[in-house]
Amino acid sequence: MKILDTFAGAGGFSLGFEMAGCEITGAIEIDKWASETFKFNHPNTNVICNDITKLTDKDILNLFGNEQPDIILGGPPCQGFSICNKNSGDPKDPKNSLFEEFIRVGRVLKPKIMIMENVPNLVKAKTANKEMVIDIICTKLEKMGFYVYYDILEATNYGIPQIRKRLFVIASKKQLENPFPKPTHTLNSGKNDLLSEKLEKCPSLWDAISDLPEIEAREGSEEQEYTIKTKTKYQKFLRNGNATLYNHKAMCHSKRIVERFASMSCGDSISDVPEHLKPYKRNTTEISGKVYDQNNRRMQPNKPCHTIAASFYANFVHPFKNRNFTAREGARIQSFPDSFVFKGKPTVVSQKLLAREGRTDEKYLCQYNQIGNAVPPLLAKAVAKNILEQI
Repeated sequence: MKILDTFAGAGGFSLGFEMAGCEITGAIEIDKWASETFKFNHPNTNVICNDITKLTDKDILNLFGNEQPDIILGGPPCQGFSICNKNSGDPKDPKNSLFEEFIRVGRVLKPKIMIMENVPNLVKAKTANKEMVIDIICTKLEKMGFYVYYDILEATNYGIPQIRKRLFVIASKKQLENPFPKPTHTLNSGKNDLLSEKLEKCPSLWDAISDLPEIEAREGSEEQEYTIKTKTKYQKFLRNGNATLYNHKAMCHSKRIVERFASMSCGDSISDVPEHLKPYKRNTTEISGKVYDQNNRRMQPNKPCHTIAASFYANFVHPFKNRNFTAREGARIQSFPDSFVFKGKPTVVSQKLLAREGRTDEKYLCQYNQIGNAVPPLLAKAVAKNILEQI
């Protein structure tokens, strides 16, 4: 089955379909660094770095019509629908209308299947006229001759060591008896649950990253050798005989930040550190009164990680080291194989500051952003395998 990935990002969604045996023939992604990542890891794929709204129907046909895609994937930017956004569901947010572009590409290329991934809160989002956005999406796809299904899937149910819920909308020309994959993993031991006894135990955070080279703040590099043997099935699967490790570079924390992290136990966040180690107000040495509890929480090693978001470099502290996660540790938690290399800078300063200083050559998605924005490949693989078995 040929795959076109729209709003492709670094390519986690389509990578899962590739793992299930599909061929990735095309991708559309507006961001330069994310496109570089996609192209580096899929050198034979037609990767178009462009704004999808600027591509006409004729452009889309010319670019992808020859390699007629069987399946079109898409994760239209969803900030407008996110529960993290104060203007959640704001119909004026242009990002809220990008699902129209996803549907337009389907109208032009007429695939057998279209699959959209988004934040769970999309099922609650309404337009200014109080219409449910999910109903609008489903109706438009149904008018194109698709059977449409949607559900919220939890990553830990498919062996991904991360608490992450995502909405999937599946549109298929053929009616599907079971549109969504059954869970393969559980967080329970299975002792008291007959169903859980048949499922594998979901890997923990430590099951995912404990074989990576032990590095402190300011250590590591974009390329290095492994120094520890694999310890778990999950590690062995993602390492897959790789000889070189990529993107395992720790952030350059100041001495004070390292000291702050050293004061934290597992489960603690920045609000639990001693007063003198709390963040300063911007450009001063005065302690800030504002503390964001979700920032810099030290993760529990023997549980799944919290959701890896686009800004995860500031969200989490390593269970045992006094530093934030590396990009590769985030990629492991997202279920990217070690052979998948992320391009662009590891991190960048705020987009607002870059714009203010005219540093447009850095105003792209850094490695951490690309990883946090991605669909976990193993979750995409589970969705893909389930569908491919039925068509």
